[in-house]
Amino acid sequence: MGADATVMTVLGPIPADRLGFTLPHEHIYCRLQQADYRYTGGDQFDDDDVMASEVSAFAERGGATIFDLSVPDNGRSPERLRALSERTGVHIVMGCGWYRENYYLPEERIDRRPVGDLAEELVREITEGAGGAGIRPGVIGEIGAEKTWVSPAEERVLRAAARAHRETGLAVGALHAVGPAAPEQLTILEEEDVDMSRVAVAHCESYPHLRYLLGLLERDVYIMFDNCGQYRGMGEFEDRIIDLIRELIDRGFADRLMLSHDVCKFGQLRIHGGTGFVYLPETFLPALLERGVDASAIETMTHDNPRRWLAGI
Repeated sequence: MGADATVMTVLGPIPADRLGFTLPHEHIYCRLQQADYRYTGGDQFDDDDVMASEVSAFAERGGATIFDLSVPDNGRSPERLRALSERTGVHIVMGCGWYRENYYLPEERIDRRPVGDLAEELVREITEGAGGAGIRPGVIGEIGAEKTWVSPAEERVLRAAARAHRETGLAVGALHAVGPAAPEQLTILEEEDVDMSRVAVAHCESYPHLRYLLGLLERDVYIMFDNCGQYRGMGEFEDRIIDLIRELIDRGFADRLMLSHDVCKFGQLRIHGGTGFVYLPETFLPALLERGVDASAIETMTHDNPRRWLAGI
């Protein structure tokens, strides 16, 4: 793709160079309670006015785009996303696929369907739109692994995502990966001839070891530190993550890093005392600057890399 590349948003395609300051891994309408064994509190994010306030706060701090990586089995809401984008002026890129095994809905029959059938479903949604609304996804994901290994059902989803990527050109990610699962996930995608420069691995602060992260980067993927704000108050750990990001930048990898919040739980919203979608501009990015990270590297991580990953430019 060249300079005229476009990105699909919930309001339709836009030039990739209009994405601006981007949060590449968030969940605007999210229902983690669909998993049987966790998050027993009330379902999240059901108030459109609250979500408009949370998203508008990001826009007021210079934000332009949010990638909503929710998928149908954890609460994706295409029509509400479209209305929210119209209301706030923030570009929203919608994800697609199946999250991880504990969230697969019984009616999806992931464990019984051929990879080709799953891939065809993804391609159909990417090209025709979700449900009857015709709202098209702009990225494949969030998909990944429940544990530190890839289950057979999750492997089917990864291979289906890979084949849909090859047919449609959409990027793949964020891969939900906890430590040792990521290399296995990447091997599966490589076996399916995915363009690895269009893949992003999420949750890299969950396994913050330099050698491990360098091993991922050697495979030409993007990596995400996408829980910014979730370790607020954990000063020593946050310092470690900032030092790790700075080390990777010093080694020449600024153009392979992305930052986000992964807002997905009730308590993360500002109205409930959380950091919402503004911790990066308010706190984390200033902390990076104070620790010697150049403003140009921050621009690369928050503007350029999400655009390159999504649009392939």
